[in-house]
This record gives sequence, C-alpha cells and structure tokens, in this order.
Amino acid sequence: MTPRDAPSEGIRVTDVPARLDRLPWGRFHWLVVTALGVTWILDGLEVTVVGALSGALSSAHGLGLTPSQIGLSGSAYIAGAVVGALGFGRLTDTLGRKRLFTLTVAVYLTATLLTGLSWNFASFLAFRALTGAGIGGEYAAVNSAVQELIPARRRGQTDLIVNGSFWIGAALGAIGSVIVLDPRVLPPAMGWRFAFLGGAVLGLVVIYVRRFLPESPRWLMTHGRIAEAEAIVAGIEARAGLAPPADLPRIGLRLRAATGLAAVARTLVVTYPRRTILGVVLMATQAFCYNAIFFTYATILTTFYRVDANAVGWFLLPFAAGNFLGPLVLGGLFDTLGRRIMITATYGLSGALLILVGWLFAQGRLDVVQLTAAWSVIFFFASAAASAAYLTVGESFPLETRALVIALFYAFGTGLGGVAGPALFGALIEGGTRAGIFPGYLLGGALMLLAAGTELWLGLDAERLSLEEVAAPLSHAPIP
Repeated sequence: MTPRDAPSEGIRVTDVPARLDRLPWGRFHWLVVTALGVTWILDGLEVTVVGALSGALSSAHGLGLTPSQIGLSGSAYIAGAVVGALGFGRLTDTLGRKRLFTLTVAVYLTATLLTGLSWNFASFLAFRALTGAGIGGEYAAVNSAVQELIPARRRGQTDLIVNGSFWIGAALGAIGSVIVLDPRVLPPAMGWRFAFLGGAVLGLVVIYVRRFLPESPRWLMTHGRIAEAEAIVAGIEARAGLAPPADLPRIGLRLRAATGLAAVARTLVVTYPRRTILGVVLMATQAFCYNAIFFTYATILTTFYRVDANAVGWFLLPFAAGNFLGPLVLGGLFDTLGRRIMITATYGLSGALLILVGWLFAQGRLDVVQLTAAWSVIFFFASAAASAAYLTVGESFPLETRALVIALFYAFGTGLGGVAGPALFGALIEGGTRAGIFPGYLLGGALMLLAAGTELWLGLDAERLSLEEVAAPLSHAPIP
C-alpha cells in the first residue's frame, strides 16, 4: 500500500482524476473512442436498416407489415432499449463498466441474428425489443466510461463525436440495404434477412477489441480500489511517455457502502433538482424529434414520393452525412464557447427549421431532393443537440450514480418521447395526406424550442471542468 492509499479516519486520498485529465491525447484515447464509440454505430445500423427495409418488410417477400406495424416495431426497439438501459445501468454502477461491455454486446448480437430469422410480425416485434435491450444497456456503460476516461478539456467534443457516430452506422445501414435488396445480389425473400447479419459481425469484432480496455479508474477509486485505479493510470502514463506526477490536485474519498436507490433518488430530487429537470427535457424532446422522424422517413419517401423501396438507402446517405458532420464540426465549440450557448443554439435552430420544413412539406412545395437536403441541414444542428443531451446527463451527477442516472434519463426521456413518436407518425402517415402529418412536425419543433429555453434557463457551464468539479462524488470528503 502506497502512502496515498493509506486510510486516515476512513478517508483515502488520490490524484487519479487530475492524472486522467492531464493526459495528452494518444493511442489510449483512440482505443477508447473506437472500442466504445462503436455502440452508436451499431444503433445507427439497426435503426437505419429497419427504416430502409420498410418497403421490403411490407412486401410479399417480407413479412407483409403495414406502416403502423413498422412504426410499432420502431417503438418496440426503443421500449426494449429503455428496459435494457435500466437493468444494465444498475449493474454497471454496481459491477463496473468493463464487465457489462461483453454482456450487452452479446445480447445485441444474439437478438439481431434472431431478427433476421423472424417469421411473422409478433416474432419481429419481440426480437426488435431484445435488440434494443442490448443497445440500451450499452448506452449506460459506454457513456459513463467515455466521460470518465477522456480529459476534461476534450470531453465535450469527444462525447459529441462519439454519439454522432450513430450516423456512420446509419450510412452503413443505408448502403448495406441497397446491396442486399438488389435482386441481382440476393433473392428478394432473403435480402432483408441478410441485412441484419452485418450488425452481428460487427458485434463480434467489438467483443474482441474491448478485451484491451481497462476498467474505469474513476469507478475503481469510488469503490475503494485506489491502488488498482492508480496502477491503471500509471500504465497509461508510461505508454504516453509521461513522468510520474508531482503536486497534482488530490481528492479525498470516504469509504462507503454500495450506493442504494434511495441515495440515487435523493441526488436527483434533493441535491440536483434543476439538473434533473434539464436532463429530462433535453432527453425527451430530442428523442421524440429524432425517433418520430427517422423511424418513418423511409415510409414518407415511398408513400408520398413513390421512391422505390430498394433505393431508399441512397436518400438516407445525405441525411446521415448531415447528422455526423454536425457533432464533428460543432463539437469543439461545446468546449470553447461553452455548453449553455451551444446547446441552446442547436436545439433552437433545429426546432425552428423543423417547423418551417414541415410546413413546406405539407404545402407540397418540396420535391424529394429538396426534402432530403432540408433534413440534412436540420439534423446538422439537431444531431449536435441530441449528443449534447447525453453529455449533459452524464457529467451532471456524481460518479457513484452515473450509469444508473444515464439509464434513468434515457429511459424516461426516450420512453416519453421515443416510443410515442414513431407510433404517432406511423398513424399520421396512414392518413394519406401531407397536411395530416404537419401537426407531428409542429409538435416536434415546438418541443425542441422548449428544450432550448430550458437550457438557457437551467444549463450548466461544465466545459473544461473535471467531472469531480461539476458534481462531487457522494464519497467525497475533506483531505485530512
């Protein structure tokens, strides 16, 4: 036991957070981004595949699904993700970030394979829910680990880009759907089934790569395992060529029992009520906007613009490009101009533009190319806004509660906004008129504007601050 590990009246002192934040960007951080960021690629792949396959799934060669059933399958995926986030989120705070990585990916891998074997609507619905459970579990563990391992000065930009990588998966799903739906490549009855194999193969690669990631040192230190945490950080420093630290800020931690649900509830309701309101609003509004529009975009194309079902993927590519470029181009500003300014601006712009484009669509003033270009511009801003919602809820609460809190916000926000959205828009599309869909766009835009106002009122100036400065650990204690 080193001197810094030695307990004094139940208090241990460590400089692990400061050492993690002083690290120069290097190979270790690229490994973190690659191995953990792939979660959003998987999610984007799954969401896009089902959207791009909607025409095939509705055909005689598919499962004969109606637009409402396709909308419900999107809602089932989100509902499964909510349940998975809650269950795995609790385990992530209890058992550690690393242990849950393999388990959640294994659930996803198995479920997406089973989706390709679906024989009717009921089985397809069940397997989509199970796939969502695996991805939902990933959200809690991965968001926690990414924020805990990335230096404070780059946390905002990195978190936004990692979350924005959803759209790399979306692009892969769009391209893959075009290939597998080509009757010259695969028979129509088999193409849509093979589309789900890509995610399973990628899942196997993820399981292998994550073997090389350590447990989060911040999680270890809050669970009394200071020596292990410092050994991991020392190894990272050695590989980066850093000399042993001297005179870095230290933090005192009091040994405590496991964090119970009562402590989590007290943190949300009593200690940080304003942050709780902000997190719910940011998560719920972006979830409604995104899931409502994206899950039904392919149906809009095939219903109102007569786009061939096999060609839907090509229209999703520019949409995906706009969504990924948003966090990539704007991400650094969240660490320089600040969280409050950028979150307010991105939510506000995307909400106002959504209402305008929805009205133009209802009036029949946009052709299919113009509509695709308009969505790409809107979601350039909306993607950065949505990614910032995950950043906000992750960094706003103490380390001991982080994964479960992320899961709770994701579950409540997505359950409120994400499950209802696809089902609502699916029903509006079945009405058969453009004007009948406009109220949905109006609602989505109004919710994004509401979120912008809430951020301006309650937002945190967390840029470039360590996680411990933004929210002190529950085990924090004065250094004796």
